[in-house]
Amino acid sequence: MDTTNDNFDNSLNNTISSTVNSKEYYTATTNNIQVEVFPTYVPERSDPEHNQYFYAYKIRITNHGEMSARVIHRHWKIKDGNGKVYEVQGSGVIGEQPMLSPGEHYEYTSFCPLHSPYGNMRGKYQMIDQFGNRFWVDVPVFFFRKPETFIQ
Repeated sequence: MDTTNDNFDNSLNNTISSTVNSKEYYTATTNNIQVEVFPTYVPERSDPEHNQYFYAYKIRITNHGEMSARVIHRHWKIKDGNGKVYEVQGSGVIGEQPMLSPGEHYEYTSFCPLHSPYGNMRGKYQMIDQFGNRFWVDVPVFFFRKPETFIQ
């Protein structure tokens, strides 16, 4: 299960941007790098009758430090509602290895299809600073769930 697609559909990206639920926001900061996650359920790409649930998420990575840093690797752990765990690793994010100067941020959108109506995802990015020092940055655990399951 890979959660990235270099040819991510622009219409889906627009749908996600307009439907990101402000109640679903997660953030973590490690080594002055902040990672914010905005997950959303995408009903038009889901088929619950066949246990196919499509979730998308937007991530914003912000460098609050004093040195430039590049995202060079990702490692995800995805758990579906059936308890099955998937691991995904790869170079950079969505086919890129963005360099973040102090104060800059990088945003991208990706997706995660599941065979259950809920699940969660967590991970980390390996980064390298301008002097060649490598370090890991945590991506907070975030949850995939249909909006009607939210407590009002």
